[in-house]
Amino acid sequence: MAPQGRQFAVVWLAAFLWLNSLLGLCVEATTANDESILISEIGRQNNQSLLWGPYKPNLYFGVRPRIPLSLSAALLWGRVDTYQDVQTSVRYTCEQNAGMQGYGWDEFDTRRGGVQSIHDIENGIDITTSFVKIPGGAHGGSWAARIKGELREDAPADRKTLIFFYVAQEGPENELEAVPSEDEFGYDEDVTLKGSSQGLGNYKLVVTRGEGTQPTSNHRLSEKRGPGGQAVVQSLTYPDEWLWQGKQVVFKQLKDGVDWLVENQYDTNDAPPPWQVYRLANQPGVGNIQIIQKVFEGNFEFDVLFSSESAGKELKSSDLTREIQDTTEAFGERFASVFKLQAPFTAEKYKKFGRSMFSNLIGGIGYFYGQSVTDRSYASEYEEENEGFWEEAAEARARNKQQLEGPYELFTSIPSRPFFPRGFLWDEGFHLLPIADWDIDLAMEVVRSWFNLIDEDGWIAREQILGHEARSKVPEEFQTQYPHYANPPTLFFVLNAFVEKLQKANGTLPAGTERLSQGQLLSTAYIDNPEIGLEYLRRLYPLLRRQFDWFKKTQAGDIKSYDRKAYSTKEAYRWRGRTVTHLLTSGLDDYPRPQPPHPGELHVDLMSWMGVMAKLLSNVADALGMPEEVAELTKVRDAIEHNLDDLHWSEKDGCYCDATIDDFEENALVCHKGYISLFPFLTGLLAPDNPKLGRVLALIGDEEELWSPHGIRSLSLKDEFYGTNENYWRSPVWININYLAIVELHKVATQDGPFKATARDLYTRLRKNIVNTVYNSWEETGFAWEQYDPETGKGQRTQHFTGWTSLVVKIMAMDDLEGTSGHGHDEL
Repeated sequence: MAPQGRQFAVVWLAAFLWLNSLLGLCVEATTANDESILISEIGRQNNQSLLWGPYKPNLYFGVRPRIPLSLSAALLWGRVDTYQDVQTSVRYTCEQNAGMQGYGWDEFDTRRGGVQSIHDIENGIDITTSFVKIPGGAHGGSWAARIKGELREDAPADRKTLIFFYVAQEGPENELEAVPSEDEFGYDEDVTLKGSSQGLGNYKLVVTRGEGTQPTSNHRLSEKRGPGGQAVVQSLTYPDEWLWQGKQVVFKQLKDGVDWLVENQYDTNDAPPPWQVYRLANQPGVGNIQIIQKVFEGNFEFDVLFSSESAGKELKSSDLTREIQDTTEAFGERFASVFKLQAPFTAEKYKKFGRSMFSNLIGGIGYFYGQSVTDRSYASEYEEENEGFWEEAAEARARNKQQLEGPYELFTSIPSRPFFPRGFLWDEGFHLLPIADWDIDLAMEVVRSWFNLIDEDGWIAREQILGHEARSKVPEEFQTQYPHYANPPTLFFVLNAFVEKLQKANGTLPAGTERLSQGQLLSTAYIDNPEIGLEYLRRLYPLLRRQFDWFKKTQAGDIKSYDRKAYSTKEAYRWRGRTVTHLLTSGLDDYPRPQPPHPGELHVDLMSWMGVMAKLLSNVADALGMPEEVAELTKVRDAIEHNLDDLHWSEKDGCYCDATIDDFEENALVCHKGYISLFPFLTGLLAPDNPKLGRVLALIGDEEELWSPHGIRSLSLKDEFYGTNENYWRSPVWININYLAIVELHKVATQDGPFKATARDLYTRLRKNIVNTVYNSWEETGFAWEQYDPETGKGQRTQHFTGWTSLVVKIMAMDDLEGTSGHGHDEL
């Protein structure tokens, strides 16, 4: 080629490469921009569809948005047949043993709504609360509720029921007022509230007149207060810190009304009827509290319609009727699609049970905002390095000053509405496993909320007691959180499920699932757009790693000082926060540990949790293309698995055990057979062909040790501490641990290995036992329970424990392996 030709070719090639690179940059920029737009749109629609909900789960019915200092609304009711009834009959906060024959959501979807049934036998009434959300506008759309009361068969036909709908608006610049009634004594038609706030814009809330008899009276009090037959409104202004105390505020107004009667000398011989005595004076106006009161005789029904001005349409009762029907139909279809119940749990009774258990789990999601009590003194005693450290630490806790931190916010699924209405770190990971099957984006929103609380060291408080309302349920001695206290990192379970879903995504649409306007699923947007899911993980990974490193630093155990022989000199762990009787940070509270406590203790359950973290972090790092992280974490996991055997396996006892230092300053294993002994298996750290697995399975299946007709006992029947003292984790059957056992048994039963047949047999029997134990108690009492008696199967301790007990829904949807091929004798 001539020089000119070569020169032209070089110039042409350079121009081509330049244009091509420019085009590539444009494509790359366009792709990045599209991805950014999609992330923004998914985030916006996610926030909009999740803004409103019954996010005050500590109340029988309490609605609020996921916005600090905002509007909230709640229902109170009680019978008023006598003058004394009101003192004990008014319902507001969920309470244990409060004369209920069960209550909770029959169906619920966080993005759409659902239906709740409350069987109030003490008040002789069944209350139904239907709640729906209607999207639209710039402020999270509108919502509506239908409140229905039906007298029970044993209640008198003229039973009077007081109803209070309590509306409160937090924030100094927000506005709320009641539109005045035409009649001075009350409202013959609907009650309308108008308000505005920065987060919600302008809105209108209407409480309809509804249906039902509203009694009237011709007593002379009617001249001053009206004859009844109408709703009344009282508008009040209180400091924000009082607004959550709805029942106390209502009772104060009732007392003021009774005091007025006394002052005006209404003769007890000519007393007004009880319902009229407790009927508030009608005083509508401006106030950050609006109390709408109704009195019904017999059955009743009314609606609450919240319309956001930005949605462009005011809701009507006909809209609510349509939405309730659509929501119910969609939920039924979706539940059957997501949770395909397997034999022997395909009967209608199990489907009803499953819908209730899951609905109460997801219906227990709440939004919490406020300050937390924390001790950041970092006292040297908290290092727990000396013998007698628990006494030193107790003295330090007594003298150190706690402080309020925050405010913080948390979006979380709670363990129990009446007893534990707040966030618990180690519970949350179990809660989110069924929720992730239903709505993975919702589960990831909860995970994100938790990791937003992580401090610069990597600590997340194990119990989130945010604000006055949350603290009102917790004894003062348990409110303070300590930055050296850990808790089992179960959120890593959910993140692993997320990674698996990303890898298996096939774009199928479950029945009843909402779509984004762009054609994406509201509940699976992260999965339908893997690049967005990976970006979520990319942003979260540094926080996950920070928490892992915090565990390694603050919960480290001592190998070198005691000349322990182990594969690794680094991988050994000890929970901080130990006392003689309890180890609350482990989650297993009173489970027997070595006595007396010793700074040289090593805890097998914590070592196992560290293995879980290393394993699941490695999976996330692999998904993100981080080979150096994968290599490092794989090495840590390998060392942990070796050290579990070297430091915690007792050949004599045939199980894993805690370790301590004996009187001769030598390593000693302390074996209290039970859940602790199973942890390497429960957390998936034992391979199907590991010879030790056979002895672990034998321990599980031994009726004289852990096996019971109602599930795996928390402590061996032969242990000296079985059933003693508090007996919290010293015999009862816990569903979360049994769930982990069922999952791991299924893995062993469906893989080739020497213990396949044994695992299949245990899996099949344990799956049946757990489901039927929870179902039978639910059928008898109307409640799920915190734990179950291993001898009788009766539910016990905390009532309405629809947190990890709801894992039975996943258990019912697991494979039925009974009758499958492969029976035979295993090698033990």
